[in-house]
Amino acid sequence: MTDLASEPGVRRATPRRTRRPIPALVLLLLLALAALAVWFDVLSDEERRDEERAAACSSAAAVPTEVDPATFTINVLNASDVAGEAGKVAETLRSRGFTVGLTENDRSGNEVTGVGEVRFGPGRDGLARFVALQLPGAGERQDGRAEATVDVVIGPEFAGLATQDAVAAALVPPTTAAGACPVP
Repeated sequence: MTDLASEPGVRRATPRRTRRPIPALVLLLLLALAALAVWFDVLSDEERRDEERAAACSSAAAVPTEVDPATFTINVLNASDVAGEAGKVAETLRSRGFTVGLTENDRSGNEVTGVGEVRFGPGRDGLARFVALQLPGAGERQDGRAEATVDVVIGPEFAGLATQDAVAAALVPPTTAAGACPVP
């Protein structure tokens, strides 16, 4: 018998190499997941920027820029464990032109957490926001008072008042802020 592989023109049968598509598919799947994660991150960053822009626009519109701090009275109340804190804050606010009424411990019975809070009566929202610029991170609480006073309540996490430069920067005139804000 003759060996066909030794004859000219006949090729010897070699074992066929089969390609395995699974590693390539896994690599493509990993690349697709990485691309999806990047797009998710980009879109969430854009959403966060939109929320910050909307918050800045609403706060720029909500804080009156032409408020004379001497035209209303603020009370400084201490709800922290640091003795004399209300007196120090009251003195600083007086030096900034505010008319300070009471300076004492908070006796309202309300639990104050965080930096503190600004309390005000109906129709005094703008004044409260103006005063809240002095105490960054403070909450706002409307109560039923009839007088035109605003209370600054110092909380347990109070670290200090905002600098005058920070307050001035927050009081952007509405015409400047309106250019960056979408018109509803």
